[in-house]
Amino acid sequence: MEFSELILQRYSTRAYKSTPIPEEALARVLDAARMAPSAGNRQPTGLVVIHTAGREEELSRIFASPWFTQAPILIAACAVMEQAWTRWDGKCYADVDVAIAMDHLILAAANEGLGTCWIGAFDDGAAREILGLPEKVQAVAFTPLGYPADARPPKQRRPLSAMVHEERW
Repeated sequence: MEFSELILQRYSTRAYKSTPIPEEALARVLDAARMAPSAGNRQPTGLVVIHTAGREEELSRIFASPWFTQAPILIAACAVMEQAWTRWDGKCYADVDVAIAMDHLILAAANEGLGTCWIGAFDDGAAREILGLPEKVQAVAFTPLGYPADARPPKQRRPLSAMVHEERW
């Protein structure tokens, strides 16, 4: 798909088919996240690929919406804190780097005809326990990954003029 069309077509999917995802498509989506830039090229992103079949009840402890576990795959984007670059004033770029990787992942998924929904409002304790995350690894975001079973709603965004400032704020 042409990139500008891809950006317009991608949306937060909230209903998924149970259709399996071909391994080649999953590999392309994961590789897009791997290729994302990161501060100092430290690459602190880790991905956990979770197959949801038979684990719906357990996984719903992370995020309690029924569509969270409808897709055949759930992906947790995590920060490996020790690998992240930290700016001289103490700002750690782990979350930023993981967000860039997640953005690459969801756009690559859309290019494959797959739906995603970026989820940041999850139960961190449940995620840590269920995924067996080491102490210095932090879940940053989740997304279901599967074929959409809903229709793309109209995209509502504020005008560019409300976002862009010339030279100064």
